[in-house]
Formats: sequence, C-alpha cells, structure tokens
Amino acid sequence: MNPKKKKDNGPALLIGLLITGTVLAAGLAWVDGITLATLPGRLFLPLSRMLAFVCIGLVAAQAIDDTGWTRKLGALAAPVFRFANLGHRCSAAFTAAFFSGVSANAMLLDFYKEKQITRRQLFLTNFINQFPAFFLHLPMTFFIVVPLTRTAGLLYFLLTFLATCVRTFLFVLFGRFFVAAQNPGLVVGDDAQAGEAQDISKKKKPLMQSLKEKFPARFSRVMAFVVPVYTVVYVLTAVGAFDAVEVFMTRFAVQKFVPAQSLSVVVLSFASEFTAGFAAAGALMDAGTITVKQTVIALLLGNIIAFPIRAIRHQLPRYMGIFSPGMGLSMLLMGQGFRIVSIVFVGLGYWFVG
Repeated sequence: MNPKKKKDNGPALLIGLLITGTVLAAGLAWVDGITLATLPGRLFLPLSRMLAFVCIGLVAAQAIDDTGWTRKLGALAAPVFRFANLGHRCSAAFTAAFFSGVSANAMLLDFYKEKQITRRQLFLTNFINQFPAFFLHLPMTFFIVVPLTRTAGLLYFLLTFLATCVRTFLFVLFGRFFVAAQNPGLVVGDDAQAGEAQDISKKKKPLMQSLKEKFPARFSRVMAFVVPVYTVVYVLTAVGAFDAVEVFMTRFAVQKFVPAQSLSVVVLSFASEFTAGFAAAGALMDAGTITVKQTVIALLLGNIIAFPIRAIRHQLPRYMGIFSPGMGLSMLLMGQGFRIVSIVFVGLGYWFVG
C-alpha cells in the first residue's frame, strides 16, 4: 500500500503548486500590500522556516518510533492515559508535545495509519496535547505580560491555566467512559501492550533506511498542502481579512461585556501588537481608568477573540499538511472551540466570584 501512496503525492504536489501560483499571481495583481520585493521576507522566508520545523518534527517522530522510545516516553504519563483508555502510544505523543507539537501530531498520525489507535483516540489525544502546548509558549509570554500588568497578568495566566486543566480533565473523563465502550478490543493490559511493543520493535528497520523509505513521501505530502494553504492565508492577511474580523469581534465584545475604556486594551493586545496591548492595560490600571477585574476580563475576551483566528492563520497549514485537509481543519476548529468554552467558563466564574 505504501508505494501507491507515494505515487499519489506527485499529482497532489503539482496541484498544490498550481494553486499556490494562481493565488500568488492574483495577490500580486490585485493586492496593494503584495509585491515582488516583499515576497522573500514576508512569504518565502516564513514558509521556509515553517517547512524546516515540520521537517525536523517528522524526523523526530520517525526516530522516536523506530528507536523504540515510544513506550519509554509513554511511561511518563502512563497512569493518566491508562485511565483514559488511550494507551502508551498516545501517552508518548503527549510527552513529545512538550518539546514539539509537530512531532506529537506526526506520531499520532502514524499510529492511526497503522491502526494502533482509533480516530477518536487520535482526536482526543490532540485535544489533550493543548496542555503541554500551554507550557511551550509560557516562558516568553509570562515574563512580558506580568511586569506590565502585575496582578491582572497573574490572574490572566492563572485563569487560562485553570481553563486548560478543566478541559484536560474533561477529555480524560471522556476517554474513560466513551473510548473503551466503543473500542473495547483496542484497550489492552500492560503485559499485552509490552509484548506487542516488543514484536513491533523487532520488525523495525534501521532508522536511516526507514527515513529514506518514508520521509520523502511524507514531506512531499506535507508540502502539497502546507504551501498553498500558507499562501492563501498570507494573501488573506495582506488583504486585511483577519484584522477586519478581529476588530469587528473586538468592538462587539467591548460594547456588550466590558466598558468602552477597555477597548484599547482588547484591540491593542490581541488585534494589533501583543506587548503594546499589555503595556496599555498596565497604564490604564495605574491611571485608575479600569479596575484589575475589568482588565482581566478584557484580556480573556481578547484571548477568546483573537487566538482562534491566529490559530487558523498560523496552525492550519501545518494541520492540513500533517493530517488530511478535512481532518486537520475539523481537529483545529474543534480544539479551538473547546478552548473557547473552557475560557468562557472560568471567566464567568471569575466575574461572579472574584
């Protein structure tokens, strides 16, 4: 079956490149912000950087699988994933997500294609991997936000972390009560899993040979979707489509839920420039224009408004490249939907209790 899949990547890559060329030509012809001079810095360099990280992630995922580290990594979170009926493979992907989301997703896709996990386990583990993703970006943002907003910034991080914990807990409970019930034959004991892992490891080929056989087809498939999707997103960004949606949603949220004085906090921090927005929040609090509570709610609203749009803008090409376009899109939208619901939940709790 693998040879057939490799042959199919050629036409897919060609179609992807044709779409890319068409979209890029349309952008050059009709969008003022897109010129031949700006393409290298604004499109080609970021796209090359993304493909490089995807390439590293795919190699790392293959190395983890072929060198027998899947079970060792899976043992780190084994009790939780055993309780959730997800198994050591999903646990290994969870551990890998602390270092690379691309590697974790590539591992999950491999397990799914080899019928070692189900589609439900694939989706559920991807949603649970939002927990390690929270810590991947935490050091940089924390030391920018907290000095600027102090108490409000600490409360903001506490509430977003609490939201992450709440949805992770619910995902684990869902796995406990629904995954095993629907797929009881796939959830086996530790001894059976250990024997299965040993049998699989005996059949593994040397890493370099495995990479030569699998990596070119996988990477060409990723390029077939990442390049055109990233180009479309770039053109839409240059047109101002994402900014218009963010500003509209921001103004609606401010009018409905927070006082007008908080408009600059929400707009600047999430629809324009990250650091300047939190600086504005700190200045407004110091001036007594808005309270700490109002600032926290405004920041949470900004998170709800802008982060899903940014996820689509930055993560959608990778999701469509690693998974199939339909699966990647649905997975990303569902994950962002769950994230929004959890933040709304903790935000309402803080509003009424805080």
